[in-house]
Amino acid sequence: MIEDNLVQLFFYLLPALIVGALAFYFFNLFTRNEEQRRRFLLQKENQKQALPIRLQAYERMALFLERVAPGNLLLRVTPYNESKEDYATLLVKTIEQEYEHNLAQQIYMSDECWNVIKASKNATINNLRKMAQDDSISDVAEYRKRVISGVLEKEAPSDTALAYLKKEIGKIW
Repeated sequence: MIEDNLVQLFFYLLPALIVGALAFYFFNLFTRNEEQRRRFLLQKENQKQALPIRLQAYERMALFLERVAPGNLLLRVTPYNESKEDYATLLVKTIEQEYEHNLAQQIYMSDECWNVIKASKNATINNLRKMAQDDSISDVAEYRKRVISGVLEKEAPSDTALAYLKKEIGKIW
């Protein structure tokens, strides 16, 4: 008799246990989905606020690349004497100052993009120094002509970096 009552009690409790287990499962599923939704909305809001800052960083680096392009750099920075070595040093110093001014922008862009920008800066500096060491160039006027003709003959490193920068900005949109 007690066994029959226990079996009968078990059969009465079985639907309640099943409903309780299903309710617990669906409640956990619901709370997990709500947490994911909240995280998604928070991330979306953060991206909305970060996107203008990232775009501004890309704009500043595009401006940097334009300013350190050899053709633009030579127009903006005039020599103060006739020594091609002094002028090359002045150009390198100008590039380094521009770079240091924009150094913080790297936190808003990918490592690969930043490395392309650094490589462009270093290649431009190396080209300017290498040309200043050329013994066939006698003065600043000849140095400037050679740098300009070098830019016309082949693409400047800053142009390559600028193309990469534009490609990366395209990925953001």
